Amino acid sequence: MRRGTSWIVAIAPVVIVGLMAELHARVIGHYRLFGSSRLGWTVVYVLFLELAAYAMGLPHTPRSAMGACWSALGAVVAGAAGVSVLQLLAGSPLLPRFVVLGSAGLLAVVYAAVTIVDQRTRAAGSSDRVLAVLRPDEAATLETDLGSAPERPAALVGLLDPLAASATVGNGGTPLVEAAEAAQASVVVLGREAQVDESVVAQLAFLHGRGVRVRTLSLFYDEWLGKLPVVELERISLMFDIQELHYPRYARLKRIVDVVSATLGLVLLVFLVPAVWLLDRFGNRGPLFFTQTRVGKGGRHFTIYKFRTMPLGKPDESDWTEPLDPRLGRVGRFFRRVHVDEVPQALNILRGELSLVGPRPEQPRYVAELTEKIPFYEVRHLVNPGVTGWAQVKFPYGASVSDALEKLQYEFYYLRHQGPMLDTRILARTLRSVLHLGGR
Repeated sequence: MRRGTSWIVAIAPVVIVGLMAELHARVIGHYRLFGSSRLGWTVVYVLFLELAAYAMGLPHTPRSAMGACWSALGAVVAGAAGVSVLQLLAGSPLLPRFVVLGSAGLLAVVYAAVTIVDQRTRAAGSSDRVLAVLRPDEAATLETDLGSAPERPAALVGLLDPLAASATVGNGGTPLVEAAEAAQASVVVLGREAQVDESVVAQLAFLHGRGVRVRTLSLFYDEWLGKLPVVELERISLMFDIQELHYPRYARLKRIVDVVSATLGLVLLVFLVPAVWLLDRFGNRGPLFFTQTRVGKGGRHFTIYKFRTMPLGKPDESDWTEPLDPRLGRVGRFFRRVHVDEVPQALNILRGELSLVGPRPEQPRYVAELTEKIPFYEVRHLVNPGVTGWAQVKFPYGASVSDALEKLQYEFYYLRHQGPMLDTRILARTLRSVLHLGGR
C-alpha cells in the first residue's frame, strides 16, 4: 500500500497539470498545447510540484489528518510559488493562472486524501512482524532501533535464543518453526550464532517455503533501518566497495555536482553577508564568521567556515551542542534552524575539503578520542566529509561518544550504498528538514 500511495503522489501532478493545461488550450485559449512554448513551462511546473511534495514528506511523513492537510497545502503553494517566481525571473509568464491555481487546488485535495489513506493503512498494522533469533542484548538493541525512524515499519513480536531455536540440543521438534507460526512472523532475523546452526538453517528453509522472509542481522538493519548494526561494524568494515574510491566515474560526477552547488552557494553568500551582519548587530555581536579545524579525507586537517551562531562571552562552539543549546542566542538559534550558518561552507566545497554529501567532519580531539574507543572509526575518513549526510538526516543530534557510535552505523550504511541515487535522497531529505525548520 505504501508503494501505491507513493506512486499516486508521483503521478498526480503529471495527470492533473496535463489535463488542466490541455483544457485551457482547447476551451479557453484555443491553441495547441503541444508545439507551444507553454508546454515547457507546464513540464517545469510538474517538476516543481514533484519536488515540493517530496520535500513536504508526502505521503508518508505527516502523522495526523491535520498534518496531512497542512503538508498538502504547503506542497502546492511551494510548487505554484516556485514556478511563478521562475517565470518572473525569466521574463516569460506564459503559464496561465487557470493552470497554476486550478492544478494547485485539485492537487491539494488529492495529496491530503492520499496521505490520510496512507496514515490509516499504517495504523491498521501493515508493518512487518519480526521474530529474532538473537542474544537478549542484541534483541534489546534491535527493539530500540525499530522505534527510531526505520526506513520500513516493523515490530519485534518474538525472541528466541539461538540455543533454544536449535532442534539438536535435546529439545526436539522444530522450535523455530513453532515460534514463527505462533507469532505470525513475516520476517526472521538471525544473529551470527544462529547462522551456523544446521538445524536452524533447515527450519528456515521450511519457513522460507511458506513465504516468511529470512535475513541476517546485518541485512535486516541495512534494508529496514538504513544503518549497520554496531555488533557487525568491525567485521564488515572492509567487505564492501566504496563508490568514491573504487568507481572513478562516480567520484568525477560528484565533484562536478559539488563545484556547481558551491558556485551557487557563493552567489547566495554574497547576498547573505550584509543580512547576517545586520542581524548580528541586534543579538549576536562579534566576528561575522566562525572557523574551526576539522578532520577531512585521509585524516587531513582543514579549516571549516560558518556564520557564527554563539555570542561572544559564551563557551566556544568547539564543544558538542545539544538541541536547544543554552549557549545559542536568539539570532544564532534562528540561523541554525534555517541552516543559514552552513552557507559559508561553499568555500570548503570549492577547495575540495568538503562535498555536498558525506560523513560530517569532526574536530581532531573528538576524532582522536573516538578512534581510540572505536577501532574502525577511521574508515569514515576514506571519503570526503559532507555538509549533509545520511547520518544527519537519520540521526540529527550527536552530543556524546554513544551518539557518535550511533551515527557511525548510519555512516557505514552510506559508505556501503554511496552513489547518485542515495546522494539525491539525502539532499531531498535535507531540503525537507530545511522547509520544516528542522535545524538545531
